[in-house]
Amino acid sequence: MEFFLQTPAWADVQSSLGRTVHQQSGPGWSFLAVEEKNPAGKVLYAPYGPVASSAEAFDAALAALVATARSCGAVFVRIEPVSAGLEMPAAAELSRRGLQPAPVNQQPELSWIVDLEDDFKDVLAAMKPVNRNLYRNIHKKGVTFRTSQEPDDIRILLDFLHMTSRRNGFKPQSDAYLTQVAASLMPAGAATLFIAELHGGPIAAALAYDSADTRTYAHAALDDTHRKLSAGIPLLVTLMADAKDRGLKYVDLWGVAPADQPGHKWAGFTAFKKSFGGHEVAYPGTWDLPVQKLRYNAYQLARKLRDRLRALRSPSARPARTDT
Repeated sequence: MEFFLQTPAWADVQSSLGRTVHQQSGPGWSFLAVEEKNPAGKVLYAPYGPVASSAEAFDAALAALVATARSCGAVFVRIEPVSAGLEMPAAAELSRRGLQPAPVNQQPELSWIVDLEDDFKDVLAAMKPVNRNLYRNIHKKGVTFRTSQEPDDIRILLDFLHMTSRRNGFKPQSDAYLTQVAASLMPAGAATLFIAELHGGPIAAALAYDSADTRTYAHAALDDTHRKLSAGIPLLVTLMADAKDRGLKYVDLWGVAPADQPGHKWAGFTAFKKSFGGHEVAYPGTWDLPVQKLRYNAYQLARKLRDRLRALRSPSARPARTDT
C-alpha cells in the first residue's frame, strides 16, 4: 500500500497551508516530513513515514531525518513507520534505535482495509446484506450518486459536517483547512468528492484521497433530515466501486477502535466500517527520536507533571465527603 500522507500530493497540501515540508529519498527509502511546533519547540514529523524496503534502508532514512532535524533546529523527530521494512511488532526494533513512544498516537494505530483485487461481486459478498441491498436498491427511492473534483463543492460536505457536529458534539477540522485541502487536491485528481442526491438535492457527501494504489476514506457526513434513507452506506459502496474501476487495489477506511475497548471514541464508527468487509491492520504507532535530548527530556517531564496535576484536580481524584 502507498500511504497518502507520504505522497507528493500531500506535500503540496502542506505547502499550500504555509508549512515547511522536507522530502528526501535514497536507495530503498523516502520520507515526507513537516515542520511543526509543540511545547518542546520545533518538531520534524513524518506522518506514516518514513517508507523503507528493509531495516538497512530504514536506518538510512532515519539518519537523513535526524540530519534534516538538526539543520532546521528541530528538538526531535516524530515518525510512524507503517511501511519501514521492520519485523512486526516493531517496538523492540524501534527502541533499540533510541526511539520512544510518543505521548499519543498522531495517526490511527489500527486501520480497516478493504481489498479490491478480487472481482467486485466478491467485495460485495463480504459486506453485510443490508449494505449490499441498499447499494443495489436505493435508486428506487430516488437517490442518485455523482462525483466532483470542483473545489467549490466542498461546501456540501462542510454543511453536513456542521450538522453532525451539532448533533454529536464533536469538533470537525476547520472549514478553512478542508477548503484548502480541496483546492490543492481536487483539481490535481488526488481527491474526489462523492455526493448522494435525492431528487437533485445533496443528502450526503464523502471526500476520498487517492495514492497510486489506495483510496483513503477521509471525511463523510449526511443530512440529518434524511437519515432514515441511510444514504451514507451506498455512498461508501459507490466510492469503493469507483476505486475498483480506476484500478486501485485497496480502500483504507482509516482508524478503528481496538476490539477490547467498547467504550473507545471510535467504537461506533468501527462497527460501521467493519460492515463493509475487509480486515484490520495494526501499525507501530507514533514514535519520537530526540535530537536535542535535554530539551526533549524537559518537555517530557513537564508534560508528565501537567498530566499528574490534572489528575489530582479531577473530581474523581477527590476524597468522598463523609459529613452527614
